[in-house]
Amino acid sequence: MASSGPHDDQPLLEAGASLADATVAMILLHGRGASAQGMLGLADELNVPEVAYLAPQAARRSWYPQSFMAPTEQNEPELSSALQRISDLLDQIQEAGLGPDRVVLLGFSQGGCLATEYAARHPQRYGGVVALSGGLIGPEEAPLTYEGSLDGTPVLLGCSDQDPYIPLERVQDTADVLEEMGARVTTRIYEGMGHTTNEDELRHIQRLLGRYVDGVSPEAEEPDKDFDTD
Repeated sequence: MASSGPHDDQPLLEAGASLADATVAMILLHGRGASAQGMLGLADELNVPEVAYLAPQAARRSWYPQSFMAPTEQNEPELSSALQRISDLLDQIQEAGLGPDRVVLLGFSQGGCLATEYAARHPQRYGGVVALSGGLIGPEEAPLTYEGSLDGTPVLLGCSDQDPYIPLERVQDTADVLEEMGARVTTRIYEGMGHTTNEDELRHIQRLLGRYVDGVSPEAEEPDKDFDTD
C-alpha cells in the first residue's frame, strides 16, 4: 500500500553521475526554508566525479514544523514522513546496485538533524553521515537512546561554537551517541562562524567521498573527539 506522508509527492532533483554509473551516492537534505535546488549547489562545490547526488524537496520547504529539540510528537507526521523519504531513496539507490555502505547522508541545519536521526534510528554501515550545523532530534530533557551498530560508518559533524539554532552541547552529545554506536566520528567546531558552512567542511566531505571514488586521494583521518575549534 502506498504511503501518504506530506513529503511523498515532492520533487527529487538529481545531479552528477547517474545511479547506473556512480560508485557512490549522496542524499542531500536541505534546511528549513531552503530547497533541493540549493543543495545541488553544494554538489557543484564538491566537484567529485562518479557521485550521484539526490536532493529531495520537503513540503513547504520544511522537513518538520517545530524546533528539532521540541517534543517529538509536535513534529509529527512530518518527521516520520521525512524519515520515510530517506528510506525510499535508499531503496531506490539499492535497486540501482549501490548498498548503504556506498551512500552518504548529508544535511545542513534541519537536514543535518534529519541525517543523524535517520542513521541512529536505522543503524548499519553507511558510506558516511554528514551533519553541517545539525544534531540528533529530541527534547533537551529526553535521553538520546538508540540500539544497533553503525559499524564503523564515518561521520562528520561541523558546527559553529555559537550557532543560534544548534546548541553546542547537542552536537557534543550527538558525537558521543554515534561513537557509542560504532561510528568513526570527526567533530569540527568553528569559532564565531554562525549558521553556515565553510571550506574546511567541504574539504572533509571531499576526502570522505575520496574513499569510494577512483582517482580521488582520501587523506587518512582519525576520529576527532577533542572538538577542535578553528
